[in-house]
Amino acid sequence: MNILSLDTETAQTAQQDDKIKLALLQCDITIGDTSANRERMQHLIHETMQKQPDVNVILLPEMWNTGYALTEIREIVDDEGRIERKWLSEYAASYKVNIVAGSIAEKKDGNIYNTMYVFDKNGEQIARYAKLHLFRLMDEEKYLAAGDEHVTFTLDEKWSCGASICYDIRFPELIRSLALKGAKMLFVPAEWPQPRLHHWRTLLMARAIENQMYVISCNRVGSSGSTSFFGHSMIIDPWGEIVIEGNEDEEILVGSIDPAMVDEVRERIPVFEDRRPELYF
Repeated sequence: MNILSLDTETAQTAQQDDKIKLALLQCDITIGDTSANRERMQHLIHETMQKQPDVNVILLPEMWNTGYALTEIREIVDDEGRIERKWLSEYAASYKVNIVAGSIAEKKDGNIYNTMYVFDKNGEQIARYAKLHLFRLMDEEKYLAAGDEHVTFTLDEKWSCGASICYDIRFPELIRSLALKGAKMLFVPAEWPQPRLHHWRTLLMARAIENQMYVISCNRVGSSGSTSFFGHSMIIDPWGEIVIEGNEDEEILVGSIDPAMVDEVRERIPVFEDRRPELYF
């Protein structure tokens, strides 16, 4: 698969300055075939780490293990995502890389959730986030249960991050709450479909600008039934500038960010200090 990366000089500088190098695995998903999807993700992680061994964080797309096979979802997922969690943990530890594992369909306490798991470089699971906002246009609410808490997590004991999934970015209150809890990076796995590319790009940039944070998104490509997906995975900086953006094909996007930029932007335009929340609701 093609790897779209920053130029070598930029990547080397990022490594020397203790910046973060991220890989976004923008790929197709085979609806309902958990084995094929697992093999695809294992291959992509292996390929990424072979070609870009200094990557710090890998992000996968939304519902990559099943796609939106919602009518058969109960028959094809395993309890608490045990199969996927086991090998993701092993890969994270083996390659010494943080894996923000997009999201999977998982069965838990009798319900099916659209869930993100996060694994650190030692293979330890450090976060679980179940999608809060279910997307009615793809019938999520008919088959899935909504999560009930917003989640932040810390990578490498120093990088504060927020969890969101696809439709969640249409709810600025959620993303602001993550920023107020200290998140400086927002991860957004997605299956965002045609024809709403303009919405996707605009909403991601808006969430970055208004919260003065990095937004790191990974959208799938390909099609599922009559629905097609356009990719355009992106890394956006706290000014709303695009660091790297994919096209509509399968590819691995690699880009570097500087977490210190968040503090610099927030100091320059003190949005959080100037809030008046007592007047908002």
